[in-house]
Amino acid sequence: MAKHDKAKLVLELKAKGMSVREIAKTRGISHHTIKEIVDRAAEKGVAWDAVRLLGDDEVVGLLFPEETAKAAEAAVARPDYDEVHEELKKTGVTLKPLWREYADDRAASGEPSVSYATFTRGYSDYVASRNVTNHLEHKPGQAMEVDWSGPTMRVVDPVTGEVSTAHLFVAVLPYSQHAYVEAVPGMRERSWLECHARAYEFFGGVAVRLVCDNLKTGVVKHPRQGEIVLNAAYESLARHYVCAIMPTGVRKPKQKPSVEGGVGKIATAVIARLRGREFASFAEPDAAIRERLDEYDARPFQKREGSRREVFETVERPALAPLPKAPYEVCEWAYGRKVAPDFHVAYKTNRYSVPHALVGKLMDVKATDSTVEACDRATGARVATRPRLKGYVRYGCSTDPSHMPPEFAHVEWDDARMRRWAASIGPSCAAVVDRVFDDVQIKEQAHDPVLAVLNLSKRYGADRLEAACSYALGKSDHPRCRFLRGALASGVADRGAVGAGAPAVEEGGYVRGAGYYAGGAR
Repeated sequence: MAKHDKAKLVLELKAKGMSVREIAKTRGISHHTIKEIVDRAAEKGVAWDAVRLLGDDEVVGLLFPEETAKAAEAAVARPDYDEVHEELKKTGVTLKPLWREYADDRAASGEPSVSYATFTRGYSDYVASRNVTNHLEHKPGQAMEVDWSGPTMRVVDPVTGEVSTAHLFVAVLPYSQHAYVEAVPGMRERSWLECHARAYEFFGGVAVRLVCDNLKTGVVKHPRQGEIVLNAAYESLARHYVCAIMPTGVRKPKQKPSVEGGVGKIATAVIARLRGREFASFAEPDAAIRERLDEYDARPFQKREGSRREVFETVERPALAPLPKAPYEVCEWAYGRKVAPDFHVAYKTNRYSVPHALVGKLMDVKATDSTVEACDRATGARVATRPRLKGYVRYGCSTDPSHMPPEFAHVEWDDARMRRWAASIGPSCAAVVDRVFDDVQIKEQAHDPVLAVLNLSKRYGADRLEAACSYALGKSDHPRCRFLRGALASGVADRGAVGAGAPAVEEGGYVRGAGYYAGGAR
């Protein structure tokens, strides 16, 4: 019976003035159920007078239509899951087309059918109750199952004697049962992701589905209803390898039988044979495990032809998707970083620029060993990528000039721009600048000494600098700023100077002016 099958009785007794306690005591109905019925009737505005002529089932349907729907579905003939299970063994067959065939057959005979969700849930229950293997997981190249192994190993530093625990990452291809095992210092997110990458490299390809347990290293949330939430780094790995991450149901190891069984088999066949051994580095248990796994893979199957190695090489490896051309880089995420007024976001001890229009916006920052990406928190769109500063850099800035607001922009100095400025001062100044450039092998070597000469016009004026340059050309084949400054300070070059004190006009077209960029007042 439905939970609320006595709803009509409860409404009748309440209408007669009985309390919840009295109804519960005399009729054997729980306080909670009585309250649910009374509250639902009040919510729907259903009074006793309105239902007194209805049947018990009709009252339940009026107050709790969801129970009626469940009862109706339960009354539908159960799909033949034995047949479904056999059909799933065939290559290319999945639950979706099998459900459509079932629903079409029911419709043709005028009978109702269960929903797709109920159909798949029923098959999962069938697999679990009969202790059989879900054949959805056993097609070549379709799945890679991953988990941390329970057994661990000891790594003892031969110098310090420090003892570390080696945790084992296990990846299994269910069709061939070919496995990859790696020892790592801890079950951290970075180790988890790097082990995945090395497993794919070991197998030489990518399975369509990545089946994992509900580990905190990969799964943020796995509700009974609604969308599974993966952490950003795990999603990034899936996008790189173009595979679908499919966590198993909560407390449903039968949905991931291969890796569960694989771990146990490896523990027996491999790890147990290494018990009692101590290793001096994490490379040593990896080598020992690989040796034992090679032996294990070469053994013939007991209930099928060939060995794990043979089935993998001949059937499963060709079915794997090719590896991405670019290697995978493990990333770290920092969430909700606000763009500062200087249009930079902080990551660790350094700052990275984004377009200045995003000041005040929240960014999620993705960092690899080589780059730092800023992604708009609201949309997820990538807005900027900057080279990551070296690990030894502290409080540094990585700035893209295109991210600057217009008032920060300026034109870079080059030899042509410097020569134009010199020519605007006068022919003698231009001659001095030419000689400075002639004296260097690489033109960039002349930039600082030339700017030092030109900047004298800001203090002494263009005409006085031109006169000083004319004087210097008569005294030296290689006039420089020091000589010119001395001549200007002593006044020896002022004879014949006209309009002294007039500033030079530099024609390069920059925003803040030469005074800002060439050492003047800020």
